[in-house]
Amino acid sequence: MARRLVVASQKGGVGKTTVALNLAVALAEMGRQTLLVDADAQGGVGLALAKGDTELQGLAELLMRQVSPEEAALPTQLPGLRLLPRGRLDPTDVASYEQELSAPGALADVLDAVDPGLDIVVIDTPAGLGRVTRAALAASRYVMLPFQTESLALRSLVQALRVIEHVQSQENPQLQLLGILLTMVDKSSPVALGVVGEIWGDFPATLETIVPRAEVFGRASAAGVPVSFLAGAASAEARRFQLIAEELEGRMDRLEGKETRDEAQPPRRLL
Repeated sequence: MARRLVVASQKGGVGKTTVALNLAVALAEMGRQTLLVDADAQGGVGLALAKGDTELQGLAELLMRQVSPEEAALPTQLPGLRLLPRGRLDPTDVASYEQELSAPGALADVLDAVDPGLDIVVIDTPAGLGRVTRAALAASRYVMLPFQTESLALRSLVQALRVIEHVQSQENPQLQLLGILLTMVDKSSPVALGVVGEIWGDFPATLETIVPRAEVFGRASAAGVPVSFLAGAASAEARRFQLIAEELEGRMDRLEGKETRDEAQPPRRLL
Protein backbone atom coordinates (compact mmCIF):
# COMPACT_ATOMS: atom_id res chain seq x y z
CA MET A 1 0.00 0.00 0.00
CA ALA A 2 1.16 3.53 -0.76
CA ARG A 3 2.17 5.81 2.05
CA ARG A 4 -0.63 8.28 2.76
CA LEU A 5 0.23 11.75 4.00
CA VAL A 6 -2.45 14.21 5.08
CA VAL A 7 -1.65 17.93 4.95
CA ALA A 8 -3.94 19.49 7.56
CA SER A 9 -4.37 22.70 9.52
CA GLN A 10 -6.88 23.99 12.02
CA LYS A 11 -6.22 27.53 10.76
CA GLY A 12 -6.83 28.73 7.22
CA GLY A 13 -4.41 30.88 5.23
CA VAL A 14 -1.26 28.99 6.24
CA GLY A 15 -0.28 27.92 2.73
CA LYS A 16 -1.64 24.39 3.14
CA THR A 17 -2.62 23.84 -0.49
CA THR A 18 0.61 25.45 -1.72
CA VAL A 19 2.54 23.03 0.47
CA ALA A 20 0.53 19.98 -0.67
CA LEU A 21 0.93 20.85 -4.36
CA ASN A 22 4.62 21.65 -4.30
CA LEU A 23 5.44 18.72 -2.02
CA ALA A 24 3.68 16.30 -4.38
CA VAL A 25 5.62 17.77 -7.32
CA ALA A 26 8.91 17.43 -5.43
CA LEU A 27 8.19 13.80 -4.57
CA ALA A 28 7.38 12.99 -8.19
CA GLU A 29 10.55 14.76 -9.33
CA MET A 30 12.43 12.45 -6.95
CA GLY A 31 11.04 9.49 -8.87
CA ARG A 32 8.19 8.58 -6.52
CA GLN A 33 4.88 7.50 -8.07
CA THR A 34 2.73 10.18 -6.47
CA LEU A 35 -0.97 10.98 -6.27
CA LEU A 36 -2.18 14.40 -5.09
CA VAL A 37 -5.74 14.25 -3.74
CA ASP A 38 -7.85 17.41 -3.47
CA ALA A 39 -10.25 16.58 -0.63
CA ASP A 40 -11.19 20.22 -0.03
CA ALA A 41 -14.72 21.08 -1.12
CA GLN A 42 -13.38 24.47 -2.24
CA GLY A 43 -11.13 22.71 -4.75
CA GLY A 44 -7.98 24.50 -3.66
CA VAL A 45 -5.60 22.44 -5.80
CA GLY A 46 -7.67 23.02 -8.92
CA LEU A 47 -7.77 26.75 -8.19
CA ALA A 48 -4.00 26.79 -7.67
CA LEU A 49 -3.65 25.25 -11.13
CA ALA A 50 -6.02 27.83 -12.65
CA LYS A 51 -8.78 25.31 -13.32
CA GLY A 52 -12.46 26.21 -13.10
CA ASP A 53 -15.05 24.55 -10.88
CA THR A 54 -16.53 22.51 -13.74
CA GLU A 55 -13.33 21.76 -15.64
CA LEU A 56 -12.02 18.63 -13.93
CA GLN A 57 -13.89 15.50 -12.91
CA GLY A 58 -12.52 13.63 -9.94
CA LEU A 59 -13.34 12.75 -6.37
CA ALA A 60 -16.99 13.83 -6.44
CA GLU A 61 -17.73 11.70 -9.50
CA LEU A 62 -15.78 8.78 -8.07
CA LEU A 63 -17.82 8.88 -4.87
CA MET A 64 -21.01 8.78 -6.95
CA ARG A 65 -19.58 5.93 -9.08
CA GLN A 66 -19.92 7.98 -12.25
CA VAL A 67 -16.32 7.37 -13.29
CA SER A 68 -13.73 4.67 -12.75
CA PRO A 69 -10.64 5.23 -10.55
CA GLU A 70 -8.53 5.32 -13.72
CA GLU A 71 -10.70 8.08 -15.18
CA ALA A 72 -10.77 10.10 -11.96
CA ALA A 73 -7.01 10.09 -11.25
CA LEU A 74 -5.67 12.35 -13.99
CA PRO A 75 -2.14 12.12 -15.40
CA THR A 76 -0.14 15.34 -15.40
CA GLN A 77 2.69 16.71 -17.52
CA LEU A 78 5.09 15.52 -14.82
CA PRO A 79 5.86 11.79 -15.14
CA GLY A 80 5.02 10.03 -11.92
CA LEU A 81 2.46 12.57 -10.71
CA ARG A 82 -1.28 12.06 -10.96
CA LEU A 83 -4.01 14.32 -9.61
CA LEU A 84 -7.33 13.32 -8.09
CA PRO A 85 -9.21 16.65 -8.27
CA ARG A 86 -12.20 17.54 -6.16
CA GLY A 87 -14.45 17.09 -9.19
CA ARG A 88 -17.31 19.12 -10.61
CA LEU A 89 -19.18 20.35 -7.55
CA ASP A 90 -21.92 22.94 -7.37
CA PRO A 91 -21.62 25.13 -4.26
CA THR A 92 -25.13 24.08 -3.23
CA ASP A 93 -23.96 20.45 -3.07
CA VAL A 94 -21.01 20.99 -0.72
CA ALA A 95 -22.82 19.75 2.39
CA SER A 96 -23.92 16.48 0.78
CA TYR A 97 -20.47 16.02 -0.79
CA GLU A 98 -18.76 16.36 2.59
CA GLN A 99 -21.29 13.99 4.14
CA GLU A 100 -20.57 11.37 1.46
CA LEU A 101 -16.80 11.83 1.74
CA SER A 102 -16.79 11.57 5.53
CA ALA A 103 -19.01 8.50 5.71
CA PRO A 104 -17.20 5.64 7.50
CA GLY A 105 -14.75 4.00 5.12
CA ALA A 106 -15.74 6.08 2.06
CA LEU A 107 -12.45 7.93 1.60
CA ALA A 108 -10.42 4.84 2.48
CA ASP A 109 -12.27 2.90 -0.23
CA VAL A 110 -11.54 5.63 -2.79
CA LEU A 111 -7.86 5.69 -1.88
CA ASP A 112 -7.65 1.89 -2.03
CA ALA A 113 -9.18 1.97 -5.52
CA VAL A 114 -6.59 4.41 -6.91
CA ASP A 115 -3.65 2.95 -4.96
CA PRO A 116 -2.10 0.33 -7.30
CA GLY A 117 1.40 1.27 -8.37
CA LEU A 118 1.68 4.34 -6.14
CA ASP A 119 4.47 5.10 -3.70
CA ILE A 120 2.82 7.99 -1.87
CA VAL A 121 -0.52 9.79 -1.69
CA VAL A 122 -0.58 13.44 -0.57
CA ILE A 123 -4.03 14.58 0.62
CA ASP A 124 -4.93 18.27 0.76
CA THR A 125 -7.76 18.81 3.26
CA PRO A 126 -10.09 21.70 4.09
CA ALA A 127 -9.02 24.27 6.64
CA GLY A 128 -10.23 23.25 10.08
CA LEU A 129 -10.55 19.85 11.70
CA GLY A 130 -14.01 18.88 10.53
CA ARG A 131 -15.46 15.70 9.13
CA VAL A 132 -13.46 15.52 5.90
CA THR A 133 -10.13 16.10 7.62
CA ARG A 134 -11.03 13.53 10.26
CA ALA A 135 -11.89 11.03 7.51
CA ALA A 136 -8.52 11.67 5.86
CA LEU A 137 -6.71 11.16 9.16
CA ALA A 138 -8.62 7.93 9.79
CA ALA A 139 -7.57 6.59 6.36
CA SER A 140 -3.88 7.59 6.45
CA ARG A 141 -0.60 6.70 8.11
CA TYR A 142 0.95 10.16 8.37
CA VAL A 143 -0.05 13.77 8.89
CA MET A 144 1.91 17.00 8.45
CA LEU A 145 0.81 20.31 9.94
CA PRO A 146 1.76 23.55 8.15
CA PHE A 147 2.11 26.27 10.79
CA GLN A 148 2.15 29.99 10.07
CA THR A 149 4.73 31.64 12.30
CA GLU A 150 2.64 34.06 14.29
CA SER A 151 1.86 34.02 17.99
CA LEU A 152 -1.90 33.70 17.56
CA ALA A 153 -1.45 30.50 15.54
CA LEU A 154 -0.04 28.58 18.52
CA ARG A 155 -3.51 27.84 19.85
CA SER A 156 -4.58 26.31 16.52
CA LEU A 157 -1.50 24.07 16.54
CA VAL A 158 -2.38 22.73 19.99
CA GLN A 159 -5.95 22.06 18.81
CA ALA A 160 -4.69 20.14 15.78
CA LEU A 161 -2.41 18.02 17.93
CA ARG A 162 -5.32 17.23 20.22
CA VAL A 163 -7.45 16.01 17.30
CA ILE A 164 -4.58 13.86 16.01
CA GLU A 165 -4.26 12.25 19.45
CA HIS A 166 -7.99 11.57 19.50
CA VAL A 167 -7.97 9.94 16.06
CA GLN A 168 -4.95 7.84 17.10
CA SER A 169 -6.73 6.56 20.20
CA GLN A 170 -10.23 6.14 18.81
CA GLU A 171 -10.05 5.51 15.05
CA ASN A 172 -6.58 4.92 13.61
CA PRO A 173 -3.78 3.79 15.94
CA GLN A 174 -1.35 3.71 12.99
CA LEU A 175 -1.64 7.46 12.41
CA GLN A 176 1.58 9.34 13.19
CA LEU A 177 2.50 13.01 13.21
CA LEU A 178 5.25 13.20 10.61
CA GLY A 179 6.13 16.83 11.09
CA ILE A 180 5.20 20.45 11.72
CA LEU A 181 6.21 22.68 8.81
CA LEU A 182 6.83 26.36 9.49
CA THR A 183 5.33 28.41 6.67
CA MET A 184 5.11 32.04 5.56
CA VAL A 185 8.12 32.88 7.72
CA ASP A 186 9.01 36.58 7.54
CA LYS A 187 12.74 36.49 8.07
CA SER A 188 12.84 40.25 8.65
CA SER A 189 10.40 40.07 11.57
CA PRO A 190 11.82 39.57 15.08
CA VAL A 191 8.39 38.36 16.20
CA ALA A 192 8.24 35.69 13.49
CA LEU A 193 11.79 34.57 14.22
CA GLY A 194 10.92 34.38 17.91
CA VAL A 195 7.97 32.10 17.12
CA VAL A 196 10.27 29.94 14.97
CA GLY A 197 12.62 29.49 17.89
CA GLU A 198 9.77 28.75 20.25
CA ILE A 199 8.26 26.07 17.99
CA TRP A 200 11.62 24.45 17.34
CA GLY A 201 12.26 24.37 21.08
CA ASP A 202 8.85 23.14 22.23
CA PHE A 203 7.77 20.78 19.44
CA PRO A 204 10.39 18.15 18.52
CA ALA A 205 8.40 17.08 15.44
CA THR A 206 9.06 20.43 13.74
CA LEU A 207 10.88 20.09 10.43
CA GLU A 208 14.28 21.70 9.97
CA THR A 209 13.31 23.18 6.61
CA ILE A 210 11.02 26.21 6.61
CA VAL A 211 8.95 27.93 3.93
CA PRO A 212 9.54 31.71 3.98
CA ARG A 213 7.35 34.43 2.57
CA ALA A 214 8.56 34.81 -1.00
CA GLU A 215 7.37 36.62 -4.09
CA VAL A 216 7.83 33.49 -6.18
CA PHE A 217 4.72 31.89 -4.67
CA GLY A 218 2.59 34.79 -5.91
CA ARG A 219 4.03 34.45 -9.41
CA ALA A 220 3.41 30.71 -9.42
CA SER A 221 -0.20 31.23 -8.26
CA ALA A 222 -0.82 33.82 -10.96
CA ALA A 223 0.59 31.45 -13.58
CA GLY A 224 -1.35 28.45 -12.23
CA VAL A 225 1.73 26.26 -11.80
CA PRO A 226 3.93 24.83 -9.02
CA VAL A 227 7.01 26.93 -8.22
CA SER A 228 9.38 24.52 -9.98
CA PHE A 229 7.42 24.98 -13.23
CA LEU A 230 8.03 28.72 -13.53
CA ALA A 231 10.14 29.77 -16.49
CA GLY A 232 13.68 30.93 -15.88
CA ALA A 233 16.33 29.84 -13.43
CA ALA A 234 15.20 27.38 -10.77
CA SER A 235 14.14 29.22 -7.61
CA ALA A 236 15.46 28.56 -4.15
CA GLU A 237 11.90 27.77 -3.07
CA ALA A 238 11.61 24.92 -5.58
CA ARG A 239 14.78 23.44 -4.06
CA ARG A 240 13.31 24.03 -0.61
CA PHE A 241 10.42 21.66 -1.36
CA GLN A 242 12.90 19.03 -2.49
CA LEU A 243 14.54 19.34 0.93
CA ILE A 244 11.14 19.05 2.64
CA ALA A 245 10.33 15.93 0.61
CA GLU A 246 13.68 14.38 1.49
CA GLU A 247 13.26 15.21 5.17
CA LEU A 248 9.75 13.73 5.28
CA GLU A 249 10.78 10.61 3.40
CA GLY A 250 13.68 10.10 5.80
CA ARG A 251 11.31 10.33 8.74
CA MET A 252 8.94 7.81 7.17
CA ASP A 253 11.83 5.42 6.57
CA ARG A 254 12.90 5.67 10.21
CA LEU A 255 9.37 5.16 11.52
CA GLU A 256 8.95 2.10 9.29
CA GLY A 257 12.37 0.66 10.13
CA LYS A 258 13.61 1.15 6.57
CA GLU A 259 16.39 3.61 7.30
CA THR A 260 19.55 2.79 5.36
CA ARG A 261 22.98 3.37 6.74
CA ASP A 262 25.50 5.27 4.67
CA GLU A 263 28.21 3.07 3.28
CA ALA A 264 31.49 3.34 5.15
CA GLN A 265 34.21 5.25 3.31
CA PRO A 266 37.93 4.46 3.49
CA PRO A 267 40.19 7.06 5.10
CA ARG A 268 41.32 9.76 2.64
CA ARG A 269 43.84 12.57 2.44
CA LEU A 270 43.35 15.94 0.84
CA LEU A 271 47.08 16.75 0.52
